[in-house]
Amino acid sequence: METTLTYRDRMHRYGRIFTVLGLLVMISVPTVISLVTGVSPNMDALVLGVITLSLLQLPGGIIEVATYSPFLGTSATYLAFITGNLANLKIPCVMNARAICKTKMNTPENEIVATLSVSASTVTTVMILVIGVALLIPLRPILNSPVLRPAFNWVVPALFGALGYKYFKSNPKLIISPLVFVVALSLIAPTFVHGNIAIMIVLAALVSLLFARYMHAKGMLTNKNEGE
Repeated sequence: METTLTYRDRMHRYGRIFTVLGLLVMISVPTVISLVTGVSPNMDALVLGVITLSLLQLPGGIIEVATYSPFLGTSATYLAFITGNLANLKIPCVMNARAICKTKMNTPENEIVATLSVSASTVTTVMILVIGVALLIPLRPILNSPVLRPAFNWVVPALFGALGYKYFKSNPKLIISPLVFVVALSLIAPTFVHGNIAIMIVLAALVSLLFARYMHAKGMLTNKNEGE
């Protein structure tokens, strides 16, 4: 007799299936090009490149899964990692949706909100990409303008700054430790910081957590609702 699968069990099953299908689609493109053109890559260079990139990107990928999964929930985690662009789009959308709907992590409500926000952001991204590709040549003079080009480098920091402010203002003391840590490490090892954003997120979170525990033990953190 077949047991009834829970919602999360079904999402894990479908998530694994579509993750494998997504990988097959990605691999099929260079495979088809190689078969059609008759040009195959140098296997020694390919293996060396895969190993090198894995050493650089695999730790960050594992850290991203461990860091973002609690925010996203089961179904949204698979959907977000298959479609990509988590830090720039998916996570800010989920955080904003959670703040609007006032849901908590590891709840059915948060699962629904996260899934809908990731789905909506994915559809929006595809539509914008289609429009962008269609208008790429007509808009090239504007996009290459020396006046506007520097602004594109600050889109993501501005987005995260706006999203983070509503969390920072509730207890500004908690900003001190991760801010000092990230700025100091950026001055000491700028290449490491720039090339390992996922690792920096986890390190800053750990520093913030340890500093918050220390401040709480010393009675330096207060609840705004106390004493009212």
